[in-house]
Amino acid sequence: MKNVRVARRYARALMEIAEEQKVVDDVARDLTDIGASLATSHDLRVLLSSPVVREGKKKAVFRELWETRVNRTTMAFILLLTHKQREQVLGDVIGEYQALRDEKRGVVGADVRTAVAMSAAQEQDLGARLTRSTGKQVRIRLSVDPAIQGGLVVRLGDTVVDASVRRQLERLRERFRAGESLTNTHA
Repeated sequence: MKNVRVARRYARALMEIAEEQKVVDDVARDLTDIGASLATSHDLRVLLSSPVVREGKKKAVFRELWETRVNRTTMAFILLLTHKQREQVLGDVIGEYQALRDEKRGVVGADVRTAVAMSAAQEQDLGARLTRSTGKQVRIRLSVDPAIQGGLVVRLGDTVVDASVRRQLERLRERFRAGESLTNTHA
């Protein structure tokens, strides 16, 4: 929880600077690319979290990796994080920055779990339905979870809509149990 608070503070500060410099989208693209690098490189994640590697070495590596590929604001921010010994929260900062950007644009994220992969047409239809019901643009993040057996589970902020076969079977089971206990008490 502490890292999320720290990450949110840094993300807000980065957003303010990016807005002042009118580079919000450039920084978002940079952070997406950096996040992809973090996701695919175990060595980079180890470097970020290592208290043994000195600040100067980390900064040199980050400059080598990103200085010619990212906006000056993004690079300055990464170097600041490193100087403040907060580089280990970079992944969380990326997520918080993207969430802030989406919030400012009226975009909400929806995590959708399905038993099988959705077709592009199904995903588009679901996105349109969610957009209509929320009144906001919806960005869908799909995942496949065979345990739900069929249907889907949608998490939109704090709201969860469970239209899975598994949940329907659980409800049916609960109703049968309630019916059985009523039958046994009257017998």
